[in-house]
Amino acid sequence: MKRCIAAACVAFLAVTLSAGTVRAKDVRFAKQLQMNNLPLIVMEQKKLFEKHAAALGASDLSAQWLTFANGGATLDALISGNVDFVLAGISNFAIIWNRTRGDVKAVAAASGLPLALLTRNPNVKSLKDFSAGDRIAVPTVKVSNQAVMLAMGLDKIYGKEGRNKLDQQTVQLPHPEAVQALLNPHHEVNSHFSSSPYAEIELKANGIHKVFDSNELFSGPSTNNLIFTTKRVHDSDPKVIQALIAALDEANSFINANKHEAAELYLGVSKDKLTVDEVVAILSQPGAIFTTTPTNTVAMIDFMYDTGIIQRKPADWKDLYFPEMHGRSGS
Repeated sequence: MKRCIAAACVAFLAVTLSAGTVRAKDVRFAKQLQMNNLPLIVMEQKKLFEKHAAALGASDLSAQWLTFANGGATLDALISGNVDFVLAGISNFAIIWNRTRGDVKAVAAASGLPLALLTRNPNVKSLKDFSAGDRIAVPTVKVSNQAVMLAMGLDKIYGKEGRNKLDQQTVQLPHPEAVQALLNPHHEVNSHFSSSPYAEIELKANGIHKVFDSNELFSGPSTNNLIFTTKRVHDSDPKVIQALIAALDEANSFINANKHEAAELYLGVSKDKLTVDEVVAILSQPGAIFTTTPTNTVAMIDFMYDTGIIQRKPADWKDLYFPEMHGRSGS
């Protein structure tokens, strides 16, 4: 019996150590094939993580890239230990930061691209014009970046009492399905709070127009996608974090200085039905931002706290990030 117990303990310890350690040659990144994931796409294609790990004397480190359909799936993978780092929207991050009481924090900002609310209803010119017959697709009701930004837009018009004014009109659809719905004149969903490149594809269709975008909510460009991880992964190897931040810095510098080449690289991976010039225009639009320094991240999280979506409020932007970011001029 003692021998069996000892064997069981050894087996349990082996599983625990395996689950709790970032393997030296296998740092796992969750990615999505959307334009706001461009920094990770550049990192992968140019092997920037491996480059900076080698510069730190950790040439045995390499990145494994796992593709997911949506941000919710990446969160599940992070919590279950199936990936080490996730790039996802700020609202998804805020929810997991809140639920884990800060055990999950952001390593760095990644990108910010304006999100546009589109419709095929010719009578809708502003948020005030939506009626009971309209249906607005968002990635996740109430808690996605788009759903929170819709509430923020309504708050600017109607105040706190109007934040939920369009809840009955919002429906949950993944972006590809929302595109199909919006472009189908017989579908009940006639509006879509979209993101690039879906918005640009939708706007090519006759009768689709923009009602509102996230630039109207913030004073200047705003980060809306972060890369984050658990404290366990963060603390397991400082060189992994250093290499990741250096690789992200280089990826974003590359995007900002070489938009045409970055667009070609993106299209080669995503296979989106856009031209290089169209992607360059998206990357160059007002409000587009590619930097690891957090910008305007607290305003949205404070709003989520004020509406009860999360129950903890950061005292400062640094509460949301691991120490490596604290020396920067974030917000």
